[in-house]
Amino acid sequence: MTALASFTVKTSRKDEWINITREVQKITADSGIIEGICLVFVPHTTAVVTVNENADPDVPRDVSLALAAVSPDRKEFRHSEGNSAAHVKTSLVGPSVALIVAGGALLLGTWQGIWFNEYDGPRTRTIFVRVLGESA
Repeated sequence: MTALASFTVKTSRKDEWINITREVQKITADSGIIEGICLVFVPHTTAVVTVNENADPDVPRDVSLALAAVSPDRKEFRHSEGNSAAHVKTSLVGPSVALIVAGGALLLGTWQGIWFNEYDGPRTRTIFVRVLGESA
């Protein structure tokens, strides 16, 4: 069995982190899948989805600082839109995550959350969630 859903998020700036754990958990629960996989995918070239700590607000800030150090804006970049650093960050982090569904729920660690990261906002972004597996 498979279920596909999507939702949108509105971002207000570059380097914005939005916790989307609840939305993905609800889609997973509503899918009727008891055991399987949940794929979360962002079809954008300057935004990502990742799993990271959701308890300490300093973690997103620290990760953003580290990514800015790895991929700062550079005058040597040639991309005409001026957002090459955002494209590099997206390539490093990735547009999707796969999560285990067990007992009808996402299998996440105590401190884990699912994050949408915007590197070129403000924008309206779409997030797709596909849940595959065995239903009841």
